[in-house]
Amino acid sequence: MQRKHIAAGALVAALLATGAAAPAAAAPTGPVEAGITVQAVPGLGDDFINGVDVSSVLSLEASGVVFRDAEGRPDDLFAVLAASGVTDVRVRVWNDPYDPEGRGYGAGTVDVARAVTIGERATDAGLNVLVDFHYSDFWADPAKQKAPKAWQSFSVDQKVEAVRDFTTDSLERFREAGVAVTMVQVGNETNNGIAGVTGWADMARIFAAGSEAVQEVLPEARVALHFTDPQTPGRYASIAKELADRGVDYDVFATSYYPFWHGTPENLTAVLGEIASTYGKEVLVAETSWARTLEDGDGAVNVIAGPELVDAYPVSVQGQAMAVRDVIAAVAAVGDAGIGVYYWEPAWLPVGPPEQVEQNRLLWERDGSGWITSAAADYDPFDVENTDNGSGWDNQALFAADGRALESLRVFEYARTGAVSPRAVARVESTTITVTEGQPIELPSTLELLWNDGTREESPVTWSSALEWIDGPGEYTIPGRTAEGSAAAATITVLPFNHLTDGGFEQGGSAWSRTGDALTVGSWNDPRTGARSAHFWAASPFSFSFEQTVTGLEPGRYTATAALQGASSVGDLATIALSDGTTTTQAAFRATGFLGWSTPETDAVEVGEDGSLTVRIAASLPAEAWGTIDDVALVRVGAATPADTAPLAAAVTRAEGVDRDGATEQSLAALDEALAIARVVLAADAPTQDSVDRALAQLETAIDGVEQPEQPGDPEQPGNPGQPGDPGQPEQPAADPTVALSVGTVTAGGRLEVSGTGFQAGELVQVWLHSEPTRIAVLAADASGALRGTVTIPASTEAGQHRIELRGAASGSAWADLTVRAPASAALASTGADVGGVVTIAGLALLLGAGLVTATVVRRKRA
Repeated sequence: MQRKHIAAGALVAALLATGAAAPAAAAPTGPVEAGITVQAVPGLGDDFINGVDVSSVLSLEASGVVFRDAEGRPDDLFAVLAASGVTDVRVRVWNDPYDPEGRGYGAGTVDVARAVTIGERATDAGLNVLVDFHYSDFWADPAKQKAPKAWQSFSVDQKVEAVRDFTTDSLERFREAGVAVTMVQVGNETNNGIAGVTGWADMARIFAAGSEAVQEVLPEARVALHFTDPQTPGRYASIAKELADRGVDYDVFATSYYPFWHGTPENLTAVLGEIASTYGKEVLVAETSWARTLEDGDGAVNVIAGPELVDAYPVSVQGQAMAVRDVIAAVAAVGDAGIGVYYWEPAWLPVGPPEQVEQNRLLWERDGSGWITSAAADYDPFDVENTDNGSGWDNQALFAADGRALESLRVFEYARTGAVSPRAVARVESTTITVTEGQPIELPSTLELLWNDGTREESPVTWSSALEWIDGPGEYTIPGRTAEGSAAAATITVLPFNHLTDGGFEQGGSAWSRTGDALTVGSWNDPRTGARSAHFWAASPFSFSFEQTVTGLEPGRYTATAALQGASSVGDLATIALSDGTTTTQAAFRATGFLGWSTPETDAVEVGEDGSLTVRIAASLPAEAWGTIDDVALVRVGAATPADTAPLAAAVTRAEGVDRDGATEQSLAALDEALAIARVVLAADAPTQDSVDRALAQLETAIDGVEQPEQPGDPEQPGNPGQPGDPGQPEQPAADPTVALSVGTVTAGGRLEVSGTGFQAGELVQVWLHSEPTRIAVLAADASGALRGTVTIPASTEAGQHRIELRGAASGSAWADLTVRAPASAALASTGADVGGVVTIAGLALLLGAGLVTATVVRRKRA
């Protein structure tokens, strides 16, 4: 099969042209053999900064973290960094990161003294140092630029002098300690302020004061100003102009660039290039990172914890190297003005495993080795309340949890020489689909593969028959496999069908009947989703109601829900009620403040043959009460008595614990398919008992069917020595099952439908092609013992007479004759099957058509 190869933006063709695919006996100027592949960045200057920020190191070491080299030998962190191609270390500085009792705020608790210690250790290892002044007692970023406690009553004039004095005094301490400070950052991510000062006129004075202090104490050091959000059009051009118009003297325009949030490398090059060419400034990336795993390492929530932000690169050590290499290339592409890249906190490791989280919390509090301690409540109570202590960054470290340096740490070195490893798939394109109940689900027939050499390739994908088991609202995962053998997955969210018209008021609210006043249905105020809402407010006491009656509903159970945000001097703001004219259920909305959405749901009401329900929202409120209502929904729910899923969940646990060592590939493929089906059934919001029972029967059969490879002489090995010339022909046993084929003749590589009866309910039935025994599919019998599926005859099958066998472990076998013709061409075909209940062979999932794989989620009738 020929595949289309697409060069990625990061691909450097010269890497392969110089022998990347061949063993590179490691001339330092050429690609070296490695465990990861990194394309060399052309034209990378010898003085390009390969930097890291390791500001948390002292606290980590106090908590018992031990750093190791790539071979696992304990070593000084800075020695490991230097040996891995790092040239510079960045260290943040907070003014007074302590509470009145002297307890540190965490994240390294880096005051000037601790920053100097870090600088000394870096200098001893031969590394240069960038000093990053936050001009705050704790985190400074676009969301907050709090003045230090000692400066909070200062005027702007006083803060200007305080910045000058603090910068001068601090840098003198670095100088006296012999720290090799080559760059000083005046402020951290100062888009919206610095040291509690906002507005460009006053901010420029702060920048200027810091810059003057640097030039006075360390005249050879570069002065950097640091900003973020380069993806916002025009942001950096506007900032640079503000600085130029106010005559701020600085050398380096620095940016944060995290691929999760900040756009493409190409855009980064463009915006930094504009700064360099327009204003004559050097540019660098002061912070970047990428995740190597989404697993938590210490029991604290990670900043990057889910798959929604990690599409740009693989989540792996290889992915880290690819991401950092592309950032280096983006900065280098600016030209001589692009001077370097710093990786943020590559050594912020867990202080203990997740199962010891309580012990970890003690260390984070004691040593400041987590993101924030309770001591910071006197300075930043919001972050203490809303931030989980712990690393939060351990899954982005360039070190393993045991402190061993990962090969991604060597990306700075490899970016100069290039590095090659065996070509392998680094990432399979993810598939995420959201549909409303009743809409078709279309899965792609091909997925993009990203290889470790940077090339991209479209590969056919086959999806599991578990797709056909999706039934109603829920979040489902469907496994698949690409043609070259990589695992794939599709995440499918099925939303419940809303039987209301204009439940989000996007059509102006004409479907709703209204009474009272102070309510605007179809308002533009504060919608939860979409562009409109129902908004209320009045200066005097008021009441209102609005309702909608829905007819033609299928019999079943229904609930109503909505979202409301707002405030009132009374506790409850409104109620939502659901009524069939006889029975009424209701729920109250709570007053939770601005954007604190309250989302109550009524109890279910049973609808009979009349098929009519009314949803009503009403309120009687005091003066000045206000709020917004949105996303009103009437949805069908499951049976009053939910399905008993406990036996199926227990079977899933048993299946996950099956000993796979030595088991046949085919039996494991059948197990994996039955397991995928079971997981889909369990993922439904309200699975039916029938689905649960059928999935359980299939899974138990698959568990029992896990088998060891057949050995020569095994009496169960098919064979019929009485028929010369057909050594693989099994003897046909007498059996009750039957088999029928849709055609009697098929071309090699072609497809035909196989059906059978007489098997046990839920039995997994193997489909074999003889004479040369080849298992080509596994079909699942339904509750009546019947089965049906479309199978593909391998294109390599010789022309002539063959037989199809349906083989059930419990029910026996059934046979049918088949004539196979030679194909018109020699193109290879895959072996597989389709239609509901088909189980993949050797991990190849079911091929459900040549184009998009489609299933329909039905709004089923429920008891």
